[in-house]
Amino acid sequence: MKYSAVVLAGSRPGRDPLAAQFGTAMKALIPVAGEPMVRRPVRALLASGSIGRVLVMTQDPDGLAGALAADPRLAICRSSETIAATLLALCDNPAVAWPLLVTTADHALLDTATVDEFCDAASGLDVAVGVVERRLLLRRLPDARRTWLRFRGGAYTGANLFALRSPQVRSAIALWQSVEQDRKKGRRIVALLGPAVLLGSALRLLSIDDVLARLGRKLGLRAGAVRLGNPLAGVDVDKPEDHALAESILAGTR
Repeated sequence: MKYSAVVLAGSRPGRDPLAAQFGTAMKALIPVAGEPMVRRPVRALLASGSIGRVLVMTQDPDGLAGALAADPRLAICRSSETIAATLLALCDNPAVAWPLLVTTADHALLDTATVDEFCDAASGLDVAVGVVERRLLLRRLPDARRTWLRFRGGAYTGANLFALRSPQVRSAIALWQSVEQDRKKGRRIVALLGPAVLLGSALRLLSIDDVLARLGRKLGLRAGAVRLGNPLAGVDVDKPEDHALAESILAGTR
């Protein structure tokens, strides 16, 4: 089974401040280690035996075309204004080959081994969420600043990797859409499961697997977390300090 990889390379409304700092028209074009950032995750995906084709989704396909090398398995497609709307449109497109692996253009440190690990572990789930455990990441980068979700058994940061098995995941995407603009969207989703689950999560009585299993049952789906072995899977380029960190890691100085 090969996945269709979806690389989200859209822009928020208005001028992206990080893109402006680097003098580029969009965030995906920010240079990392001497090349447009979007090129790095796309290359890792194309090199994976788990991936059949790659769809790069952006509001400006023409502006992104020059950043990516031609490949018969690669297509640059027009996205909607939000992530959820883009994914819902894919659910309604009969030409899309499932399952989907979803990642982002700012996943500059994504490597092929992580892609393969995630795809293998996501098998059998309708919705899989890639995560990196806090202790693993801090062993590699002791001063890393991430957003942590804390559960019984550990704290985790997202790895910007999601597996969607079929168009039946529409209900999960609609749930995401309801909290998409909330900076604390992870906790908002947990809260939608009811006060008992929210309290259990807050008191760390529930593991991340418990919460995702309950969420999946609520939606009629099998949902789970994929704990990734590479701590760098938990690093994306969203702020100037993230960019400096990625540059130093790729240069071999971190």
